[in-house]
Amino acid sequence: MTASIAVFGSAFNPPSLGHKSVLERLQRFDRVLLLPSYAHAWGKVMIDYDARCELVDAFIGDLNLPNLELSRLEQEMAVGNEPITTYAVLSKLQQQTPDAELTFVIGPDNFLNFAKFYNCQEIVKKWQILACPETVSIRSTNLRDNIVNKRSISHLTTPTVARMLDDRTRYCFHETSTKDQ
Repeated sequence: MTASIAVFGSAFNPPSLGHKSVLERLQRFDRVLLLPSYAHAWGKVMIDYDARCELVDAFIGDLNLPNLELSRLEQEMAVGNEPITTYAVLSKLQQQTPDAELTFVIGPDNFLNFAKFYNCQEIVKKWQILACPETVSIRSTNLRDNIVNKRSISHLTTPTVARMLDDRTRYCFHETSTKDQ
């Protein structure tokens, strides 16, 4: 039987209830890989990669959905701070799991920019694309803005992530990062 794998790449800067609303609709897949960007292709300012991976791990624990897993594939593929393309990620993942059916899950912001993706025509030919907008209008930008302005974030993310952000990473955000999504 062929495994179905959804690949949900995002900055997860940090994970929000908007991300959650997408993930809850991906339960038909055998595996859903949450793939934090190692270096953003369009130069987005992000908190430290390892810190974002810790937040994603906590997020997965809070969601308690059996098919979710953190993937550090971009870190494994990284050469310096060069961005990793979606095409390269999907190619590598297909090499690692040759019998799997891969689906690239894309949010509305990236869907509108899909023509800018490296090798977008080849991506469409080789793999399935699933446009999956958030059903909850909460973005990472909202979290960062609230952190910078010392407002509550408990209603914007999961409980463990909110505690981690309150305890450890408030200092990682600065006002210029709120302009990034």
